[in-house]
Amino acid sequence: MIKKIVLLVCLASASVILYSFQQKPKFNLKESIERGKDIYIANCLTCHIDQGEGIEDLYPPLAKSDYLMADKKRSIQQVLYGAKGEMKVNGKTYNTEMVGIELTDQQTSDVLNYIRNSFGNKGGAITPEEVNASRKK
Repeated sequence: MIKKIVLLVCLASASVILYSFQQKPKFNLKESIERGKDIYIANCLTCHIDQGEGIEDLYPPLAKSDYLMADKKRSIQQVLYGAKGEMKVNGKTYNTEMVGIELTDQQTSDVLNYIRNSFGNKGGAITPEEVNASRKK
């Protein structure tokens, strides 16, 4: 009887150990971009408009944005915590305030991946882990 219990405990322990070594699913940029569109519509569309063109002299464009694409970490920070003060986007200076958006790491990753891969932009993935690391600052 004791041998059976020990055997069951060993098997259960081995199962837990094997499960913990399984790989997480690989990050899928295409799926992230698809999810990000809905987040953009809910949180960004009002100021940055349908095609990311912004509002002349008020809200900077996200479309073909040199500013957006220049610094992934800054983009993460601005979505999370907002932005204030002057910024030069595509050669034009904007001085407006953007409030931060309360999103999860996944949602922040998704909306940035959507923006950075739409409106004429082409950028590498931003993962939820990168967003999380930016929060720890």
